[in-house]
Amino acid sequence: MTDLPVHGTLVDSNVLLDLFTEDPGWLEWSRDALVAAIDAGPVVINPIVYAEISVRFERIEELEDALPELIKREELPWAAAFLAGKCFLEYRRRGGSKRSPLPDFYIGAHAAVTGRALLTRDPVRYRSVLPSLDLISP
Repeated sequence: MTDLPVHGTLVDSNVLLDLFTEDPGWLEWSRDALVAAIDAGPVVINPIVYAEISVRFERIEELEDALPELIKREELPWAAAFLAGKCFLEYRRRGGSKRSPLPDFYIGAHAAVTGRALLTRDPVRYRSVLPSLDLISP
């Protein structure tokens, strides 16, 4: 893991889903990484992460109860929207074929424009288009 910046950490949905589903392959790593991020400074999610993790719950109250109180909610910056679009364009120029990676780029761009690390266990796509993004990943 890398050192966390003073601006805190944005948590990707895969880390939270590992906790909610008790994923046998990733639970320990995701739990330990999230605890370390919380200990180091502010931890946030955005509406896209919230939407992605909501699929595991029937009701919003269940999701709210499951989310650790120390994880704050933050709106998406307009600058992140612009950067996400540029990342998507670069991804497609490099031959990327997945039709819907834009949410991932938005999450990465949000971390980048706010000076946060991104806690994720899926760093490949982020590294390819946001090489200076501080990633906390296996």
